[in-house]
Amino acid sequence: MKIEFRKAVLSDAELLIDIYNSSFYSDYIKYGECPAYGKTVKMMRRSIIDYPKFIILCDEKPVGCISCKELQKGIYEIGCLCVIPEFQGKGIGTSAIEFVKSYYTDWCKFTLVTPIDKSENVSFYTKKCGFDIQSSEMDGNVKVARFVLER
Repeated sequence: MKIEFRKAVLSDAELLIDIYNSSFYSDYIKYGECPAYGKTVKMMRRSIIDYPKFIILCDEKPVGCISCKELQKGIYEIGCLCVIPEFQGKGIGTSAIEFVKSYYTDWCKFTLVTPIDKSENVSFYTKKCGFDIQSSEMDGNVKVARFVLER
């Protein structure tokens, strides 16, 4: 299994919509809302500009995405890390975190938010990737945790 990353461009908007919708459909059903699900092409193009994205390729097939935005010098927000369901649990997400840590060489902190009741996400970020939970907050009707990884 060969994992690669390529920077997304505006013409990838429809591909990214398909990846996001596949990855976040279960969240949309569970919570009745999901900011990553159901984006239009215009919304996704804006997101590609605002949150630089890397398409995750597994044996040359697009299977996921990771996006990061620099908030301050050396501090990055991971806006999205998603892998389509049939490729989850194969180490691809962990590879994506390792990729951004090596790509953004000046990082001193990564942050992200994810629903706190998704135990698989909490376990992934804390046990596999070394993040700590810093706080929790409400995002719409979903309680989310803010995760932090410091160098």
